[in-house]
Amino acid sequence: MKLVIQRVCNARVTIDGRDVAAIGPGAAVLVGIAKGDTAFDLKYLARKTSQLRIFDDEHGRLNCSIDEVKGSFLIVSQFTLYADCSRGNRPGYTDAAAPDEATRLYEDFAQELRFLGHDVTTGVFGANMEVELVNDGPVTIIMESRGRTVP
Repeated sequence: MKLVIQRVCNARVTIDGRDVAAIGPGAAVLVGIAKGDTAFDLKYLARKTSQLRIFDDEHGRLNCSIDEVKGSFLIVSQFTLYADCSRGNRPGYTDAAAPDEATRLYEDFAQELRFLGHDVTTGVFGANMEVELVNDGPVTIIMESRGRTVP
């Protein structure tokens, strides 16, 4: 799994001109699922994401987690995080998981964050979404489950 986590002032997802998800302060998380990803990958990244200290403390240092600032998560599926651009100009997506597998892991990732006690809203898997956000900082973090040091 690969995540792009952006600290936001607010974010929303629109489909066909209709808002389907929105948050205030918190984090927008783009989620890419690769072939071979498992429940261990999603649990590892959910825990890491939930504890990530990317919010300002009283001294303006990145020292607080999303819980400490009472923020929310907006989770958006993003298979293009597994684009292979090594040949030609058209990216290949052979490393991305098949839609049925990716849907399950994406939904389980959002559910795991909820289980950890977070306010979570999601986009619509596989839909053509417009994602609008105000990046705060900007703070953008990329995390992957491959190469992790703990289960």
